[in-house]
Amino acid sequence: MNPKIILLVEDNPNDRELTLLAFQHGHIGNEVALAIDGAEALEYLFCEGRHAHRDGSVMPAVVLLDLKLPKVDGLAVLRAIRADPRTRLLPVVILTSSKEEQDLFNSYSLGANSYIRKPVDFDKFNESIRQLGLYWLVINEVPPSTLTP
Repeated sequence: MNPKIILLVEDNPNDRELTLLAFQHGHIGNEVALAIDGAEALEYLFCEGRHAHRDGSVMPAVVLLDLKLPKVDGLAVLRAIRADPRTRLLPVVILTSSKEEQDLFNSYSLGANSYIRKPVDFDKFNESIRQLGLYWLVINEVPPSTLTP
């Protein structure tokens, strides 16, 4: 069985650190792969560039995707994920501070599985991450095709 890896795509170092801390507080011990921009996220998923030697048969169980990213924005990353047969069914959770209704609409229109606004309060953020981990890593059943190329 493949490990349940989380791909966290977040450019803000403070938000990355808070998310990783929230994983610890929520006792989510899964491996977390980090991508600091949209281009790196695509390289990771499609085993290109600096991730060319990654085992492409091991896909993340869930992608936590920020929208406001450098190089390639989150919506373009989501569009690329849904366009490729290797990643089309990969669970993608938008994890963003954006309060723009258009971002919410566009995310779901492009095939996001969930949209979570980052709470400002750290305790609420911890609880959101704990519930997210419980659902996407324990309860949710992933189609087998998302785990192999």
